[in-house]
Amino acid sequence: MAKKIKLEPIAQEASIDTNDNLLSMLLKHELNVKWKCGGRGRCSTCHVYIQEGLESLSPKSRREQQTLMLISSCQENSRLACQARVLGEGVVVELPIGMYLSEIDNLDALIGRRVQQPILHPIDGTVLVEEGMMITRSIVHQLQQAQQQIESFLAQT
Repeated sequence: MAKKIKLEPIAQEASIDTNDNLLSMLLKHELNVKWKCGGRGRCSTCHVYIQEGLESLSPKSRREQQTLMLISSCQENSRLACQARVLGEGVVVELPIGMYLSEIDNLDALIGRRVQQPILHPIDGTVLVEEGMMITRSIVHQLQQAQQQIESFLAQT
């Protein structure tokens, strides 16, 4: 049976089947949510905040709890969309603001531009580049190194 979910800050309402995870619904609605680890609960790219209805979601698994501990912006109401299954009504999901490093295909194309939204680390969610900063060659080099570390980490998990 389908449940209704509210999405903030975009003020959208969506339907999701009981026991489906939040990630499937977010992807179905083509929202800017990534799943760099393939939905295994090992990264922060599907991290969301639950404004209401935490009790209507499946409990956090041990793996999800471990991953959430790594996320710098983690709060009491944080969940990984790939791990949170909808069991009841009344869930309100807040999508964090920012763009994960894994979404950037051509880093060199960013040189000389100002970042429109923060660039976040896909494993721990830390801000790698602040909103409004100018991208320089040294920042691109740092981002490339971070991307290599991320790929290495995900290959091991």
